[in-house]
Formats: sequence, C-alpha cells, structure tokens
Amino acid sequence: MLQSIITGSGSYLPKKIVPNSSFEGVIFYDENRQPITKPTPEVIQKFADITEITERRYVDNDDIMNSDLATEVGRLAILDAGINKEDLDYIIVAHNFGEIDAHERQIRIMPSISALTKHKLGVKNIHCKPYDMNFGCPGWNEGMILADQFIKAGIAKKILVVGSETLSRSVDPFDRNCMIFSDGAAGVVLEAKESEVPVGILNHYTRSDNGEEISFLDTDTSLNPNYAGSKVNIRMKGRKIYEYALTHVPQVIKNVIDNAGYHIKDINKVLIHQANAKMDHAMLNRVFKLYGLGIKDIPERIAPMTIQKFGNSSVATIPTMYDMMVKGNFENQTLKSGDLVIFASVGAGMNINAILYKMP
Repeated sequence: MLQSIITGSGSYLPKKIVPNSSFEGVIFYDENRQPITKPTPEVIQKFADITEITERRYVDNDDIMNSDLATEVGRLAILDAGINKEDLDYIIVAHNFGEIDAHERQIRIMPSISALTKHKLGVKNIHCKPYDMNFGCPGWNEGMILADQFIKAGIAKKILVVGSETLSRSVDPFDRNCMIFSDGAAGVVLEAKESEVPVGILNHYTRSDNGEEISFLDTDTSLNPNYAGSKVNIRMKGRKIYEYALTHVPQVIKNVIDNAGYHIKDINKVLIHQANAKMDHAMLNRVFKLYGLGIKDIPERIAPMTIQKFGNSSVATIPTMYDMMVKGNFENQTLKSGDLVIFASVGAGMNINAILYKMP
C-alpha cells in the first residue's frame, strides 16, 4: 500500500524575544475605537492569565521576508530527508498574508510565496509545482491533507509542505490581541512509501463554516483612528472564536480517531494549534468528555504547549512542535515509532481540520 510519510522536517524560530513587558508603554483601544481606561499593565496581566503567553518571537531584520523563512525551513527539511530538491513534485506553502513589507506594511501576494520559495531554494525542475495554501491557521494541516491526496492518487512522490508567517507585521499595535501573534516557520517533506502496515497519514477530516463565521477572523483598519500604519490588520472576535472552537473542534478530532478505528486512549500526542492556552485546555477536556472520560483520565504531557514562549505563529505552530519533538529539542516531549499523533487546528474562515498520523 502507498503511504504518505514524513521523512524530514525543519523549523525556524526568530531570535528576537518580545516579552509582555515590552507592551507596557502602549495605550490599547477597544472595539469602539476608544482608549482603554484600565492601566496597561492590568490589561497585559489579564491577557497573560487567559492565554498564558509571556513572550513571543519576532523577525529581527526588516529585510527578512516571509519567503525567506519558508526557504530556510524548506532547506532544512530537504536536508533532513536526504533527498534531491530537484525530485520535489510540489512545494506547498501555507500562510495568511504573503510577503509583508516591514516599513509600509504592504501585502504582496504576487509572485506567490510558494513560487518565491522554489526560486530561493534554487529548484530548477519545471515539473515541480508551487502551490500556496491560504486556509487560515489550519493552512499547514490542509497542505498536508492535499499532499496526502496527491501521493495516494499516484501523481506525486515527494512534496515539501511549509507553514510560514511574519504576523508581527500584520497586527494592529493598538489592539490588545496583537500580543497573541508571532513570527516563525516550519515544514516537512512528505514522501510516498510502500508499506503493508498502515503508517504515516492514516486519516484526516476538514470542516469549513463560511456563513456568519466568516467575520470571526478578518482584517480591518486600526482601532486607533489616528494610526497611520497599515490599513490591513488582523481583527478577531475572541469570544465568538472561543465558542466556535469549543463547540466543533473536539468533534472533528473524535471523527478522525473513530473513523480510523481507534480510541482516544490509543493516541500518544495531540498537537493542537497554539492560539490560546485556555482554549486549548478546554478543547482537549471536551475531546475526552466525548469519550465519557474526565480530566483525571488525560495522560500527562499528551498535549505539548509552546504558546507560553512562542506565541501564536498560526500555520507554523504544529510543524514547529513536530520538528522540535523529533529533533529532541522539546523538554519532556518525544515521538517514537508507532506513536499515534493528532494534528488539529482551527482558524479564519472558519476552518477546522485534523490529521491522524502514525510515526513510522
């Protein structure tokens, strides 16, 4: 049987560490575009209590573009997989805003990030197709799902799947939610391998709610009427997203597990997109509740967390966790042969997806 297996991975964490204290001089504005009267340190502390974020990573050089991050992790993943870059059939790059100029904060989506990544990797193969995946935070997952379908349809053998973001350039500096987002990139090489034993991507499922949910995560002008920066800033309805995620993500995860013939007790790791620690904990609790289990039944360290130190790097968060674990760079977190792993994410659209992956 033809299986889709990760054979190499790579990740990039910017060196610039931005602690919560760096926002203490900011006057945040509310949704009515009025200055928040509470002292900023109090606003920051409430934010930290909910999200558990204490710091995040930003690109530290204005000349570095999103495609540069994607190229670096692509290079690392190709090296780790031990393949010839010219043998790649597809380069799939997930992102939300393409290239963003650090000064004027203008968004550039032509040429595509994937085409730029192929160019910067020096891939000459004209049959290697660059493909952008714009699917909100679940974009890397959806890129993996697409790659799996290409492989199992027999039209591709080697695919690079990357998630890359420079979200620090797409946030409204006067919106308290700007403290959530961060920069980073990670990716994998997914290869077609023959195996009589099911391994690699075993199952996946995607749900897209594009009715009223379309406005839960959007872009808008700054909350500060006097801000002369970008007119395209991330805007999110936090309460709506929280309620949506808790209602639907646990069932999507359960569907993927059940339809593959497994039980939550068979799962070794759940890599959930790092958007909000409180939300992630609640989603995992609800997954176990769907199986008639309680909090006490959740194995220790089943759901690793990086948001406290890395923030929310959107499409890069899940592959970053994966790469850190397989490389031994994640304290008290490892992946071994035979482990069953869930990759699950929710984001703009609104879109949800989950993948069940068995380590080879």
